[in-house]
Amino acid sequence: MKQEATSATDAPTTLWDRTRQLASQEILETALRLFTEQGYDETTIAQIAREAGVSQRTLFRYFGTKEDLLGGGQGRFGQVLMDAISEQPVDAGVWEVLRAGVTAVLALHESREQALERFRLLHNTASLRAGWLEKRLRFQENLLPLIEPRMDAAAGHEGAKARAVIATAFACLDAASMTWVADDGAGEIMDLYDECLAAVRG
Repeated sequence: MKQEATSATDAPTTLWDRTRQLASQEILETALRLFTEQGYDETTIAQIAREAGVSQRTLFRYFGTKEDLLGGGQGRFGQVLMDAISEQPVDAGVWEVLRAGVTAVLALHESREQALERFRLLHNTASLRAGWLEKRLRFQENLLPLIEPRMDAAAGHEGAKARAVIATAFACLDAASMTWVADDGAGEIMDLYDECLAAVRG
C-alpha cells in the first residue's frame, strides 16, 4: 500500500518544502501511535503536539481537524479518488473505474501496518464511523458527474443507477476493510474488495 514515488517534477525542490513534509509526517505518525495506544477520543491535540515537538498552532497549520490526523485530510482523499476515476479510459466500465479509484485511495497509506491501524481505529471508534459516513455520502455525490455518463443510457434513470453503483462500491470497501481488520491484516484488502463486489453482483 505504499504510495507511488513522486516524479521529479512533483518532488519538493526547496529545504522549506522538505522540512514541512518531514514535520507533517512526524505529526501524522505521532498521532497514529497515540490513537492506537490510548484511543482516538482519549488523545488530545495538545498531547499530539507535545509528543511531536511542535506547538498546537503549528499542528493546525498542517491539519485542520483532529480527524485529519488519522489519514491526512478528507480533501486529499476525495481529490485522489476523483482524479483516479477521471483518468480512466472513456470506454472503461463503471466497476472498473471505481476499482481504480479505490486502489488509488488505498495507495495513500504509507505502509500496510499504518493502513491496518487506521482502519482499525475507524471501525472501532463511534465518532470516526459517524464522520466517515457523512464524508462518504459527500464523496458519492461528488462522483455522480463522473460515473453517470458511463451508465447505459438506453435503460434510463442513469442518476439512480449511478448512485446505486457508487454506494455499492463504498459498501464493498467498508465490508472488505472490516474483514481485513477482523483478520488482523491477513491477505490483501483489494482481494477482499473483489470478493465483496462479486458477491453483490452475483
